[in-house]
Amino acid sequence: MGGAERNARKRRQQQTASRRTPASRAVAQARGSGDRKKIIAIVIGVVVLAAVVIGGVVWTNASKNATEGTAIGTAGITAPAAGVVETRNGVVVTTGKPSAKASIDIYADFLCPFCGQLQSNYGAQINQAINAGQLKVNWHMVDLLNNNSDPAGYSLDSANAALAAADAGKFTVFHDALFAHQPEEGKRGYDKGQLIQLGKDLGITDPKFAAAINGSTYNQQIDDAFNQAAKNPALQTTSSQGTGFATPTVVANGKILNTTDATWLQQVIAGGAA
Repeated sequence: MGGAERNARKRRQQQTASRRTPASRAVAQARGSGDRKKIIAIVIGVVVLAAVVIGGVVWTNASKNATEGTAIGTAGITAPAAGVVETRNGVVVTTGKPSAKASIDIYADFLCPFCGQLQSNYGAQINQAINAGQLKVNWHMVDLLNNNSDPAGYSLDSANAALAAADAGKFTVFHDALFAHQPEEGKRGYDKGQLIQLGKDLGITDPKFAAAINGSTYNQQIDDAFNQAAKNPALQTTSSQGTGFATPTVVANGKILNTTDATWLQQVIAGGAA
């Protein structure tokens, strides 16, 4: 074999080796050394790594779609007391007894984790104050995070469904159930079929409820109201991320309340009773 032929053969071997994956090169080296145990260990390592990658993808997809095919629970959800009136005025739902002196406005998004925290921390107290005739609440369900579900659109679908539930006299229980089983931001929300089923589970029988959800009846009104709120200087807050409209925003007497103060609700009620 001539020198030129040997050099060409060597180059072909080097090119073939460079195209191998790290795992295949390691196996080839182990074969060359005759180390059978090393070959087996490398193969097992490659298989385990592949299983970990595939398992991670499966787990990620399952986590993202955790709400798919599930029913929105209603256990522990209680209806308002006798005498509490739920009234929809456009996209604002007012709950309370007519005699209540204190009132607040709550701007919230069903996907917003901070709104979920507010509901978890104070929802029971708010409902108690409503039932006792001490408080009226004007609920503004907005679609601030409409693009933050996967697929996008849950904030708007859920807000629209809540207004349809208000038409059926079931806003409070519908609202409380959605927050009690709040989807995670960035992941799948609940689809229209699941929202309709929640209404049925809560006792809504009027076919107009499902029609309003499937027809996105209040979507445009919700969008318009959100855009107005976002531009309203009285609803702007300042944080480390800048100044703008955020959720949740709780307002009483034209002033944004500091809901990190554990006594904020008592102060509102006391002010209304004065």
